[in-house]
Amino acid sequence: MANSEQGAPVTEPGMAGSELSSRRKALILAICCMSLLIVGLDTTIVNVALPSIQHSLHAPVSGLQWTVDAYTLVLASFLMLSGSTADRIGRRRTFQTGLAVFTLGSLLCSLAPGLGWLVVFRMMQAVGGSMLNPVAMSIITNTFTKPAERARAIGVWGGVVGISIALGPLVGGALVGTVGWRGIFWVNIPVGLAALILTALFVPESRAPHARRVDPVGQLLVIVTLASMTYAIIEGPTAGWTSVKIIGFFVLAVAAAAGLLYYEPRRHEPLIDLRFFRSAPFSGATVIAVSAFAALGGFLFLNTLYLQEVRGYSAFHAGLYTLPMAAMTIVFAPLSGRIVGGRGPRLPLIVAGVAITASGIMLTHLTVTTPTSWLILTYLVFGLGFGVVNAPITNTAVSGMPRSQAGVAAAVASTSRQVGSSLGVAIMGSAVISAMTGPLRTGFASASHVGWWIIAGCGVVVLAVGLLTSGRWARQTAERTAATFAPDAARVPAATP
Repeated sequence: MANSEQGAPVTEPGMAGSELSSRRKALILAICCMSLLIVGLDTTIVNVALPSIQHSLHAPVSGLQWTVDAYTLVLASFLMLSGSTADRIGRRRTFQTGLAVFTLGSLLCSLAPGLGWLVVFRMMQAVGGSMLNPVAMSIITNTFTKPAERARAIGVWGGVVGISIALGPLVGGALVGTVGWRGIFWVNIPVGLAALILTALFVPESRAPHARRVDPVGQLLVIVTLASMTYAIIEGPTAGWTSVKIIGFFVLAVAAAAGLLYYEPRRHEPLIDLRFFRSAPFSGATVIAVSAFAALGGFLFLNTLYLQEVRGYSAFHAGLYTLPMAAMTIVFAPLSGRIVGGRGPRLPLIVAGVAITASGIMLTHLTVTTPTSWLILTYLVFGLGFGVVNAPITNTAVSGMPRSQAGVAAAVASTSRQVGSSLGVAIMGSAVISAMTGPLRTGFASASHVGWWIIAGCGVVVLAVGLLTSGRWARQTAERTAATFAPDAARVPAATP
């Protein structure tokens, strides 16, 4: 697996990162952030359009879950494969391919005649998206070769992650309210085409001196694990949790995961090197990413259905309700990056855990007539929590790792985010459907209480794991893990608490 720098970067003659001008480097960073913007937006922009899609395509709630999860699930499944492919055939070439596939997938989504086609085209989008973020991170790390400038570049990158995800519901609401739900896919097309042209003009090609071999068995086991588990969770309320089909898919997921744990340590160049998980900060970052993004996915999914189906607001009006959350994320995402760089990840993780927990608990008594002021306060609190959690996830994942493995660690963190988003929509959506009696308009608010409790639980996990994996003991485990990979290799410095 890996979206890594296997030793020194290899670039076209005259294009080494240290030889590029500061202006050229800033332009490359901006191009990479353009790809991040459309992929991040697409992770959340669809949520606010779900009621419109449901009415237009006559989709059940499980169909809405698949509209979201088809994207995040495929994205999670192929992120690591795309990273290793880029190392082998060239990062710029892979990045351009991803932009082309993602842009074409967006166009096809906007033309989808039915729910099944929309889900298929969302999967196509995700295949392209998987070639963007991890590969862009490799381009950045090969462009910004000095530690200080690389840290600043990754800080900008982390800020764009939070901003793009937070702006999704707002931009989506505006587009659905003006041009319809198909418009949420049109916005990707000009950005994707511009990034494609600029990449050809300004981004240098680079490859890893030693690219990892493809691990088809590991890749297949990852796909089977994620797909079968998500299918069982989403379809459980409809088919019955004790039905042979649902139990069979859960068993298949467990068997595939067990096969992955057995097979990967025995492969010379595995898709997922399980030795990484000996590092407490790395393992903690993985759990925190899954928990935080499960909370985000569930929060946006439940909130969209509540505002539009229960309160009867338009998509644009519902998008405006998320503005406080987006504003808090925009303000606190870069601030969190600076705090992590100066004081370490512990304080942002504590704030994130407390805020996500509090926001979930605040909505456990949601009713059809809950005051607007209370909803906005809840969105502010959740926006604070999500805004500060993203920077420490990446920092905690790579801290103490050899530089040659930093890209790999970041790729696993990115995969964990997407897995979390998929599980959040699947678990909370299915939990609410199972608890609901009657139609959405009258039964959703009370049934959603179980979903808000799950979100609060995700916040507790962020807090507990953040405290456990950000202290001295955790840093020692990271150092021991790094030594097993490259005893003499330079390590990514950990931000000290």
